[in-house]
Amino acid sequence: MRKLIILVTLFTLVIAAVADARIRVKGRGDRMNFDPDSIPANYRASFDLMSRKCVKCHTMERTVIAVQTGRAPITGQPFDRQAVKAYGIKMLRKPNSNMNKQEIREVVILLNYLLDENAR
Repeated sequence: MRKLIILVTLFTLVIAAVADARIRVKGRGDRMNFDPDSIPANYRASFDLMSRKCVKCHTMERTVIAVQTGRAPITGQPFDRQAVKAYGIKMLRKPNSNMNKQEIREVVILLNYLLDENAR
């Protein structure tokens, strides 16, 4: 009985550690977004920028799903650091993105951080 309690406790701790490593998400469907309270202060400005600019063309749900699954939800292609950089370049070239190089760089750094945190 004591071994069972110890095993259950260890299992719970492992699950809790994995759950804490990921960035929390709020909402469902079109209202899905990363929980701002789970974004570290040094990334908050980039998160606010991403939340303002990226939703002009698509919902944050697409970004959240890509980070969580490692796959772009529309194409099914891998969503990793290389893809994030490619998407950044693509967004820079879109006339309606209204984003400059510095803003793209900030969002790319944030997305790479989110990918790293999700992989933990």
